[in-house]
Amino acid sequence: MGGAPPAGTLALRGLALLLLFQVAGEGLARGFGLPIPGPVVGLVLLLPGLPWAALRTPIAAAADLLLAHLSLLFVPVGVGVITHLALVSRYGVQLLVVIVLSTWIGLAVTALVMRFLLRSDGSRNDREPSDV
Repeated sequence: MGGAPPAGTLALRGLALLLLFQVAGEGLARGFGLPIPGPVVGLVLLLPGLPWAALRTPIAAAADLLLAHLSLLFVPVGVGVITHLALVSRYGVQLLVVIVLSTWIGLAVTALVMRFLLRSDGSRNDREPSDV
């Protein structure tokens, strides 16, 4: 029985790896007093290891599992909004403005980066095969 592990085992291994990177990032962020959240530091630590299949495969299985149940992850947000309804009613307009502006800025940055990447990719495809 030397085949690949079952999908459930692979997803659990991936979740454990994600949590391990999150804890490592949290430890580094707190230990060095970084102004960056620990999970972001953990993701930066994870990036260099993603080309390695032994790390990428279980994390991809965990990502598929999380994406399949993404709607459940919105329940805590909904509970938080209802819990703090007084704050939402007090600062609702400001929150709406910030959400809309940050969404537009994110879309604009994404579009500019994609435009840059497509332009640089197009210049590579224009070369002759003998030039490569």
